[in-house]
Parts: sequence; structure tokens; C-alpha cells
Amino acid sequence: MQNLILFDSDARNHLLPLTATRPMGELRLGIFTIRGKWECYLNAFASYITQEHLQEKYPIRIESENLVLNAGILPNELLCRRVEQLGFSEALLMNGELIAARLDAFQFETLIEDEEVRELNGIELDPDIPVASIQRLWDLTQQNGAAIAADFRWITRDRESAPLPESNRLIGPPERLFLEPGARIEACTLNTLEGPIYIGKDAEIMEGCLLRGPIAVCDGAQLKMGARIYGPTTIGPGCKVGGEVTRSIFIGNSNKAHEGFIGDSVIGEWCNLGADTNNSNLKNNYGEVKLWDYAEGRFVKTGTQLCGLFMGDHAKCGINTMFNTGTVVGVFANVFGSGYPRNFIPDFAWGGPEAGFRTYDFAEACETAQRVLQRRNQTLTDLDKAILHRIYEQTAPLRTWEK
Repeated sequence: MQNLILFDSDARNHLLPLTATRPMGELRLGIFTIRGKWECYLNAFASYITQEHLQEKYPIRIESENLVLNAGILPNELLCRRVEQLGFSEALLMNGELIAARLDAFQFETLIEDEEVRELNGIELDPDIPVASIQRLWDLTQQNGAAIAADFRWITRDRESAPLPESNRLIGPPERLFLEPGARIEACTLNTLEGPIYIGKDAEIMEGCLLRGPIAVCDGAQLKMGARIYGPTTIGPGCKVGGEVTRSIFIGNSNKAHEGFIGDSVIGEWCNLGADTNNSNLKNNYGEVKLWDYAEGRFVKTGTQLCGLFMGDHAKCGINTMFNTGTVVGVFANVFGSGYPRNFIPDFAWGGPEAGFRTYDFAEACETAQRVLQRRNQTLTDLDKAILHRIYEQTAPLRTWEK
């Protein structure tokens, strides 16, 4: 089995706050994470070169032969075929940017020391080979449909779906529906005319749900009664989702269990959206949406009219929260109260548009996180706390009320 090492590209800083708590390869779009995609395509095990505060949790595995890959690039069959053809000391480039390289242990150590790797032969990628990459937050939602379709083809290859119970109604090609063992679904309507629907192991789709593909409901996720899910949408492992959702990604273990609308959004892990939380994904003037960019320290143009909510891990909002078009919410932000909050809410912010914001005490935040994880039989480790404290310190300048 090949040894893959995924490295965070410069795009990592434009993908905050989602990449504050994880390497780029742990971002989910389609059915799999980016790491999972590469592992499937190349039949390999992957580890990471990532940020210093994440490296202990996501350690590098170095072997005598290492295939180093850009974690912002999404694999496809043609690209993977070309990557597998790389010999030792060869690097595949696209417009000068590193896509992949095959290195021995000494060359790899030289690379991570930021020293020049000698005798490395750079080869430009054939322009006929398609390449999809994740560079900005909105790329995740815009590329999720193609990712679901590609992952669906891979995960269902030479496999047979569990049977769909007769109480359900299927509209569209049955081969575009796949149920893993243990999936539970009764009295629902599923439409595969526009794309596939994948229901993961032990996922539960409660009565009255309406699903229009492409959709991925991952392992152990739950759709509440009467949920209306439009594709392309991914409901990550362990999520509980109700109400109306369109063109969105829930990375994992987050809750939107009640009525309310979420569209063109990405919700991190361990988030909770209160009942009747809604976000706008289209401006009233149908204009181009701007979105906060951590790397640039300002709002940047997205080039799209459809752009919703991007929420970092452990963020939460109270009942009836209303998010404006193109809103970024940082890690451990806690938002509540009437009115529209600002379009960027810094990490560890506590408050809302009425009372303003204060800083969420770090110890209190960790106590809450521990209680949340305990409900899923998990624990907040000392390493997790160290990662979160590093984020707490790094984002302090964004909490302007502290000055």
C-alpha cells in the first residue's frame, strides 16, 4: 500500500475557520473527506504535513517511498493515473504549483525543512487532464455536486444496495439510489432524476422526508421527520438535520434538528443551530456576495450570487437566529438575540446584535465542548484543548472589543 502525505497548500488560510481545527485533507465534500478520496483512488494510507498546532493530532508517517500530494486538489481517474506514473525525484506541477511528488525519506525530510530538494525533476501536468481544486470557502458548496457524483460511483462500484422499503416512493433511476447496511428509511420520497442519493451505514431518514439528489447522508446521520433536502447537499456522519436545506455541507456531528432554512452553506463539526435558525443565500438586489477572508483580513468578492453561512467548529446560535447573505462565524462563536448579526463573527465571540459581543471564556468554552462530546460518547482531550487554545490566542486581534 502506498504511503501518501497530504500537505496544506497556501489556500489553507483562505479556508479558515474550517481549517483552524483540521488539515485541508479533513474537509468533507461529496461523501468522503479529501483524504478519503485520495486513499480510495490510490489504494493508500494518508497522513499530513499541516500546521504546527495540528501536527501532533495529525502526525506525519514517513516511509522509504512517499507520494506527496497537494491537499487542495481533488482526485480523478486521469489525474491519479498520471500521479502513479511518477518516478522517484519527479514532481508534477500545474502552472508552477506542486500537485504531487514521489520522494524518498531523505528528500522528504529536506522538503519539510524548507530546503531545496536536489535532483527533483519538475514536470508540467498535461492540460488535457482535468483538475478541480478547493481554494476558497465557496468552492466547497459549488463543487459538492460533482464530488457527490464521483464518490457515489466509487463507493457503489460492484456493490448492491440494501433494499428500499416499500413504504417509500422513488422518483427516477433506481441505480442512482444506494442504501448501506443498517440504513433506516420509511414513508419518504426520494428523487434521483437530478443526481444520486447515498444513505450511509446506520443513517436514519424519518417519515415524511423529501430528498432531491444529489445528496449524501453519511454514516450515523439522522434526518428529522418532514425534512426537505435539496441537492447538492452532504449531511456528514453523526449529524441531526431537519427543516429545509439546499446546496450545503454539514461536515459532521452537528445539529440543525428543527425548522429553518440553511442554503449554500458549510457547517463545521460540533455546531448547534437553534430552532428556526435561517440564513440568507441571495441578496435582495441579486448582487455579487462578498465574504470575510481571514488571510486578507477583509471581505472579498466571491464571484457568485449564491453564498450563505460558513461556520467553524463548536459554533452555536440561539433560536430564531437570522444570518445575512455571506456570513462567516468563527470557531466557538456563540450567537443569540434578535436582529441580524454582522457578516463576520470572530472566533470565541459571545453575544449578538442587541447586547454586542464579549469574549467567550476559554475554560467555559471547553466545559461546554466536553458536555457536547460526552453526548456522543467522546471526550475533549488535552491535545484538543491545546489546539483550541492556540486558535483562541491566534484570533484575539479579531475580537476588537478586547482592545
